[in-house]
Formats: sequence, structure tokens, C-alpha cells
Amino acid sequence: MEGLEVVGAEGTVRTVKRAAGSGERVNLTPDIRRLIAERFPRTPKSSSGYALDHFAETGDEVDLLVGSEGTLAVITEVLWRLDPIPPHSAGAALGFGDLAAMAEAVRYLVSLQPSTLELLDDTLLKFIPDAPAVACLLIVEFERETAAAARGVVGDAVRGLKHSLAQVETAVDRAGLEKLWQVRRLASPALARLPLPQRSLQVIEDGCVPVERLGEYVTGLRGAATRHGIPVAIFGHAGDGHVHVNALPDITRPGWRDALRRLFDDVTDVLVRLGGVPSGEHGVGRLRAGVLERFYGREVMELFRNVKRAYDPLTIFNPGVIIPATDWSPLDALKVGDGAAAIPDDIATRLRDVERSAAWATPKPELARQTPET
Repeated sequence: MEGLEVVGAEGTVRTVKRAAGSGERVNLTPDIRRLIAERFPRTPKSSSGYALDHFAETGDEVDLLVGSEGTLAVITEVLWRLDPIPPHSAGAALGFGDLAAMAEAVRYLVSLQPSTLELLDDTLLKFIPDAPAVACLLIVEFERETAAAARGVVGDAVRGLKHSLAQVETAVDRAGLEKLWQVRRLASPALARLPLPQRSLQVIEDGCVPVERLGEYVTGLRGAATRHGIPVAIFGHAGDGHVHVNALPDITRPGWRDALRRLFDDVTDVLVRLGGVPSGEHGVGRLRAGVLERFYGREVMELFRNVKRAYDPLTIFNPGVIIPATDWSPLDALKVGDGAAAIPDDIATRLRDVERSAAWATPKPELARQTPET
């Protein structure tokens, strides 16, 4: 990202661009640089807190505003820099009999520089019709400048893992790749078709760990889910050590909210222990704001608060996001269960239809204008 147009708390519109050459940059004190270097987790990606680590490297305000979740300014325009995409692709779907084999395979596949490396765990695969009967599945895709190079790296991937694979399917053209990815595309609609008392909730869904700790993270997720009696579905971006987790509680079961909170706490413990972050992609929002201090420490959280005060002294931009409210709780905004705000039956039915059909592009006001089917 090369630049942004933003509206600040005082209403001023300005353009922020990366400094070129000897352009103006912000310099941090040595003590602040040292604190950032010591306290920021070293994960392949992160959308947790303010990106002071990138800001410390570049001094560019763009890096401070990117990922700030609307808490520092309103972003009204984005200037992108696009890189060319290599014209040829090939890939494979690789099944494994256990997590240890999968985790070792991820480290090898990352060394081959894939464009995509996705994980579908058995906790999710069991919901997808005709999915492979394996403990976990990796879908890997490579982009190269020639078709021969794309096919060749797929061959390298399969040969390098031949002793640990339980199942393999390769694809050397776009039609074959579309077939491989079909199982991934069926995942979200499959979760939306759960029996009515069971709901798919994105409460603990976005953690990221160093790639070499991915197997431990998935193991920890599975163990916590079993302890608290809440099924989960695990999938995501294995090449980045980043997975999504959908908790699948039965909301008619007594005590399900308490069990979900304990699951949230246990998964947070696992992420802290493994040197991870609570959000690799979607941001911490209000849901995870209250755990940030456990990952970054009190001094870095004070830096975050200083950044917020500098840009938004009246706290008018997304209060409670990144900087938690004093009465923070991760389950405050759940939209299901006895404590949730009531939704008219016809709107609730249409929302479930959107989930089941993966029609996410449907504008929510349209749900109120549609006539229920008879």
C-alpha cells in the first residue's frame, strides 16, 4: 500500500504517502525501538494492535494507519501498488494421517515458495460431503513463469513428502485447480447447515503462530475443545501459521456460554505460550481487545494508548476497538442465546438462508424488504 486519504478526528482531510528517498519520516527513540523489538511476537502476519513494529522499520505513517481498524481516522481512499501475477499455476491436495506429519510437511512446502498453502483439519472435513477421510488436508498452489516450472515444483512437493502422505491429488491446469479447491469452497456453507441448536461462532477464530508451532497450535485447539465439550472446525492458512476456528456450541445446552468463555481463555493461553498473536488477519476488534496486554505487555499497551490519544483525543473513532473498554468481556456481543437481542423470526430465517447459501454479498437491508417465501 503506497498511500491513503484520511479524515482525522478534527475533520481535516489529508493524504498520507510513503516517504520516498530522503523524504520525511518519524524517528522513534532507542528505548521505544528496543521495547517494540522485545515485545512484538514474531509471526508471519499479524492484525493485532497497532503495527508499531512496521512503523519502527519504515517511519512511514502509512504503516501506522494500515490495520488500525478505523480507530485513528476514517480512510476514504487507498493507493495500491500491484505486483504482476505469474501466468502459470499448478497444485496438489495432500492428505495426512496425523498432525505431526502435516506440520512437518508445511515447513517443507513453505521452502518451495507456494502462492497458497491452506489447511483443512478433520474437525472441518467431517462436515463436508465427499471430503477425503484423512486427519488433515493441505491444498497447495504454486505460481510460476512457465507451465513446466509450475508442474515441476508440484512434482518436487509430492516426491519430498511421499513417505508421509496418506492421499494425494495433483492439478496442472486451472480446471484441475478449481476441482481441488472445491472442498475448501464447501466449508463455510457446510457449517451453516448445522442442526438448528448448533451454531457456528467466530469467537476464537483468528490466531496466528510461528509456522514451526502450527502443529502444536492445532493440537492445543483440539485439546481445549475436547476439555470444554464444544466442537470446533479448524481451517486456514497453513503457510502463515494462521488458522480460523469456528466454535460450534449447542446453544440449548445448559452452561454453554461459560464453556465457550473457558475455551476462549484456554486458546488465548495456548497462543501466548507459542509466541502467537490473537489475530493474524481480521483484527482484534472489541472481541479480542481485552487480551492484547497478555501478548504485548503493559508498556506496549501504553504505547497503543498514546497512539490512540494522539489521533483521537475524544475517542470518537470505534471506541473499545484495540483499546478495550473497562468492562470488556469477549462474549458481550454474541448474537445468539438467551441474552442476545431479539431478531424478528422472518429476518432470522433470511439470515440463516444467507449463511446456508454463502450469499454474503446480499445487502442486509434487502433482508427486510424481501417477501417471505410461502
